[in-house]
Amino acid sequence: MTLPTARAWLRSLAGRIVTIFLALLLAVQLAGFFAIRHSIDANARAQLANQLEVGERLLGRLLDQNAQQLAQAATLLAADYGFREAVLSGDRETIRSALDNHGARIGASVVALLELDYTLHAAGSQGSEALQPVRQGLANAAGTRPSTTGQLVLVGERPFQFVVVPFKAPIEMGWVVMGFAVDDKLGRDLHELSGLHMALLSQPIGAPLRVVQSTLAPSVSDQFVLLPHEGLTEFVAGDETIDGRVSLLARSPTGEIRAVLARSVDEAVAPYRRLQAVLLAITLLGAVVFAVGSIWTARRVTRPLRALVDASRRLGQGDFDTPIEPPARDDELNELAVAFDGMREVTRRRLYLDDLTGLPNRGQFSRRLGLALEAGPVAVLMLDLDRIKQVNDKLGYQMGNRLLIQVAERLAGLQAPALGAAMMVARLSGDEFAVLLPGLGRDAAESMAKAVLHALERPVRLGDSMVDVAAGMGLVCAPEHGREPDALLSRAEVAMYEAKRRRAGWLAYDPRFDHGSAATLTLLGEMRRALQRQELRLFVQPKLHLLDGTLVGAEALVRWQHPERGLVPPLEFIPFAEETGFIHELSLWVIDEAARLLARWGPIGLLPRLSVNLSVHDLMKADLVTQLAARLQHHGASPQALCLEITESAIMNDPQRALQTLQALKALGCKLSIDDFGTGYSSYATLRNLPVDELKIDMSFVRAMEKVPKDAMIVRSIIEVAHNLNLSVVAEGVENEAIWQQLATLGCDEAQGWHIGRPMPVESFEAWARERAAAGLSPAAVPGQHRLPA
Repeated sequence: MTLPTARAWLRSLAGRIVTIFLALLLAVQLAGFFAIRHSIDANARAQLANQLEVGERLLGRLLDQNAQQLAQAATLLAADYGFREAVLSGDRETIRSALDNHGARIGASVVALLELDYTLHAAGSQGSEALQPVRQGLANAAGTRPSTTGQLVLVGERPFQFVVVPFKAPIEMGWVVMGFAVDDKLGRDLHELSGLHMALLSQPIGAPLRVVQSTLAPSVSDQFVLLPHEGLTEFVAGDETIDGRVSLLARSPTGEIRAVLARSVDEAVAPYRRLQAVLLAITLLGAVVFAVGSIWTARRVTRPLRALVDASRRLGQGDFDTPIEPPARDDELNELAVAFDGMREVTRRRLYLDDLTGLPNRGQFSRRLGLALEAGPVAVLMLDLDRIKQVNDKLGYQMGNRLLIQVAERLAGLQAPALGAAMMVARLSGDEFAVLLPGLGRDAAESMAKAVLHALERPVRLGDSMVDVAAGMGLVCAPEHGREPDALLSRAEVAMYEAKRRRAGWLAYDPRFDHGSAATLTLLGEMRRALQRQELRLFVQPKLHLLDGTLVGAEALVRWQHPERGLVPPLEFIPFAEETGFIHELSLWVIDEAARLLARWGPIGLLPRLSVNLSVHDLMKADLVTQLAARLQHHGASPQALCLEITESAIMNDPQRALQTLQALKALGCKLSIDDFGTGYSSYATLRNLPVDELKIDMSFVRAMEKVPKDAMIVRSIIEVAHNLNLSVVAEGVENEAIWQQLATLGCDEAQGWHIGRPMPVESFEAWARERAAAGLSPAAVPGQHRLPA
């Protein structure tokens, strides 16, 4: 393994698992190893100290044993008949001979006979010079009886052991003294019995301490003179640590005798060191086994994780089709892989499948289109339903969803024998669908377009209603119309909207269609800049009271004065503003302008009330009430002079939230009106609970009421219900005198329409209102006679 590879492996999860676990094991093992080592050293030193203490007692026993041997020999000499006769006869030569014989027999270094006053009577031929310290000691202890046990005496620099026994014949006549020079035999005996080394140290009076004999090498024993005088001690000699015990054996008039018992610490712990070596070998072997096991475990853990990482990369690259195989194991990794695959499937469905219809969505369609383009010619059909908005408004969104589902089922059921499973039907957005036809030329694609239109000819049953389904469809073929998925979809959409505009059923893409589409897109892009450049204009359409023709209010409407395109009709930008959510910005602009006008017109009594339309997007905005109140306060306008018109469909989109917003607006003081009433699907029970003041009848009923009796009956019914609920009624779309009179007969309160006046600029409306007030028109005056031209 190279160094970069090793570094990469150490940074991996497997490497970290092995490294951490192995480090923990080694830390525990080393901690245990050093704890055991410390315990062994402490235990060995404790045992060694105990062994030295026992050795000290053993040394005393050996000295006692030697003393007993001397005492027995001295007692035998004192009791010998011949020795006593020689003493009694005064024959000194015989006495000296007897002393030499007995001393030689037991190996004594000194043998002598002392008087009762410890003066020398006779001595052997050797070691008589050693008697002086003994005699001096006995003389110093005058008045006490000498002990028959051995005593150590320093003679020169050499230690001697003496015993003194009484000489009786039959009364005490003197003392028999016998002594040994303490030699290295004592140390050897001690070493054989205890394993300890011994050294004897002497310190004559006035002389330094020196080693007189030792069982250790001079390089070691020479350091004994530096040790404390008594007790345990430890020192280093060369590369060896030694524990020692210093004992004072004797203190005589000639000096002191000390013994040092010692043993090597390394020698004492050597057996334990071998045990430690075995433990270290077991630790290393365990570390190797653990490392191998950790690597195997880490690989067993990381292999499925690596598979999940690879799967994540595939998902990141957009491959949601390849399933994730769970590892063949019954543990958390298997559960993780199963959960991960479930997440992949859910994500795939959300990314590539439409929640409502189950068809592929735009993302999946684009992906499959890209793959089909790599294989050869492709045709794409894109269609948009015509009546989904009416179904949502009149029958409800639930019925609209059912319509989309049935359309999806019809499209998915289409057969293209030449394509088989390669054909794909997708839902691109709300009511837009697309059909992918790989491998088809233009003629075959046109035949398929006709088949799609034919499939949509049959009405769809939604509850008790039968709904005719119609659609506009665009056709593009590759490579004729492009080679990129986005370009093909864009051009199919252009052809589709052109087909809807022409009501042609379906159209193949033509480059000439792009001009109008580009103009529309450019128009949408300029809407936000229109606010900043003050290109928007406020138009006003008046409302009159039906009984006396009094000016009771007006409706504020937005228009766009484009610097290049002129006055842009509302139908060209309002629907797109609603689709993009920009309608809320337009609504706030209208509210701001209306508040400014109310603040100017209110004091002069020009206009009692001004109405402003609110969209569904406005009702869903949490800050609507705050924004509206701030603008009224800024301009000093009264909330009571502002009427807010909301469509039925906007209220029923989210009734609970809409009700909360309406209650807040009502609490602010604004008048509330339901616009386009009769085209939605709210019930009268719902209407009863809404905090509204006014119903506005949709112009689709008002315009035809003089010719269509059913529409007149609907208008009558709405007026009666509204009055029963204490609501005023406004009819819009009043375009002639006959409708005006008919509404007045039915008891309608207010009217609005071209018969009264078209939407006009603010300046024109002011002039119109002032002229009307100056003319002092009577209640019977015909409103149409005083309309301004469109």
